[in-house]
Amino acid sequence: MAPQEPSAGEALAASPAAGGRQVWRRLLARRAVLAAALVIVLLALIAAAAPLLSALEGQDPTSYHNDLLDSAAGGVPIGSFGGVGAEHWLGVEPGTGRDVFARLVHGARISLLVAVGATLVQVTLGVLLGLLAGLGSRLIDQLIGNTTEVMLALPSLVFAISLMAVVPSGFPRPLLLTLVIGLLGWAGTARIVRAQTLSLKQLDYVAAARLAGATRWRIARRELLPSLAAPVITYAAVLLPSNVIAEAGLSFLGVGVKPPTASWGQMLSGATTWFRADPMYVLLPSALLFVTVLAFTVFGDAVRTELDPRAASRLRVGTARGAAGPAADGPAPGTGAPDSARPGPSGTAEEATA
Repeated sequence: MAPQEPSAGEALAASPAAGGRQVWRRLLARRAVLAAALVIVLLALIAAAAPLLSALEGQDPTSYHNDLLDSAAGGVPIGSFGGVGAEHWLGVEPGTGRDVFARLVHGARISLLVAVGATLVQVTLGVLLGLLAGLGSRLIDQLIGNTTEVMLALPSLVFAISLMAVVPSGFPRPLLLTLVIGLLGWAGTARIVRAQTLSLKQLDYVAAARLAGATRWRIARRELLPSLAAPVITYAAVLLPSNVIAEAGLSFLGVGVKPPTASWGQMLSGATTWFRADPMYVLLPSALLFVTVLAFTVFGDAVRTELDPRAASRLRVGTARGAAGPAADGPAPGTGAPDSARPGPSGTAEEATA
């Protein structure tokens, strides 16, 4: 009798935990993930080198060029494609004449810094409160749990607009955006960390550390945090594109980054009145925003699949079924199977035949 092949779940359970290098190797082996990673790296380099790139062009994001605008047409840039030329690589803004390329590269810096900073705030607060709820007393767990439910039920956009509107204008807007988005979005991370902590603290090695006299902080730092790394990194990868959208949305509504500071959302807010006269001014920031969110989403979904064993198992099982075809799912409808091949009470055809 031929040996049976292990199922996808058994193979996953039997295989050793993949290290960081193996995860990266599998991630970069996919073309879509590799393309998304290259886009993310390119955006990070553009954001870091924004002053150098604008200086290379010979422009800056705040200088006005009224001589490049057609005042008779209401301030539309002179020339085709929004005034594209050797001095202004992507043209100038209608109504102000500011260089579009310089504002786009500086806007990438604001959008990415706010998104990454807000994600760090969300993950830090979520991990701390989730661990406190999972390892603390019943009263602390209930208090943090109720607060988490309230934060999840709050209309975050409305509260973010309210907070951004009441803070004095002298406060740095990028820092304010980072704090507001982060403080309103930690609840999802806290819920995941609490659930994982409640499950992990029942395991033998955590009980052994507790019996050895380890404090709760030591248990959390030495025993729980390494096991929490995978779900936390997975959720952080999903939060990043959401935070990019949140920053752009708040700046688009006029409560985020204020002119003359460049931001993709702020550029889109100003472009709403020029989409017919100068379509390029609308398409450029919206295309960059779309590509950024798409790259982070593709990369985050791949990270989730690699670090979540259940997602990887479902993917493998689905791939195996798709490769096997309809025959793997049983006989075709209407054909039936002989009685000797039908499974008996124990579930195997051989036992039924015997």
